Amino acid sequence: MGYKATQDPRTDVRERAYLPELLKGLGITARHFFRNLFGTRDTNTSVVDRKGTSLITTVEYPEEKIPYPPGYRGLHRLVPRDDGKPRCVACYMCATICPAQCIYIEAGEYEHADKEGESRVIEKYPTQFVIDELRCIVCGLCVEACPKDAIRMDTYEHTKPEYNRQGFVYDIPKLLKGPAVSHPSDPWNKREGSEEPHHVHKEAHTRIGEGLVQLKTPHAVGKGHEPKQLHAGTAPKHK
Repeated sequence: MGYKATQDPRTDVRERAYLPELLKGLGITARHFFRNLFGTRDTNTSVVDRKGTSLITTVEYPEEKIPYPPGYRGLHRLVPRDDGKPRCVACYMCATICPAQCIYIEAGEYEHADKEGESRVIEKYPTQFVIDELRCIVCGLCVEACPKDAIRMDTYEHTKPEYNRQGFVYDIPKLLKGPAVSHPSDPWNKREGSEEPHHVHKEAHTRIGEGLVQLKTPHAVGKGHEPKQLHAGTAPKHK
């Protein structure tokens, strides 16, 4: 139990000697030391909810790891296709939008005589894809800008420590990992090559091919008027 200090420390010999307060501080330190040394320690990942004799709340990494929250932007990875090659088509959109300029890409083209249909369809691929993790600010803009879902930050891993700066430069062998991803809109799921298909490709986002096109004008709909016929590449004349 503490004692009541005087208003003027110069008149109290105990306070002038600092001996009582020194012993009191040493006692508190020794009590915490032996309790944390021999007491039971709770390893709950939520340090504020830990219970036990030991009051140590330090996370003993790497034996103890705090789980990352949902949506955590972890280390980058290049998403592979079903054949193991990266989905990247070297469009440079991720490198262009990166505010830290930490992505470097060199593009190459597949040979026309390539026997693999997937390669003939996409035509371009990255010969080099490098990310400097030291410069990355973990903004996730590269993931949002990619039109082919070729880069993700869903590894739930942070950048591992290295002994030199070169170890933080991740190339294709270090980035290409994780499960393969395939979408119905992938071109290699629709066509066997990059040559012009034999059938008329009619999709909502493509132009209509050669032939007659039937147009229904707004005033003719529902009034029994016949639709007008125009040749492809022409536009209706307005009076």
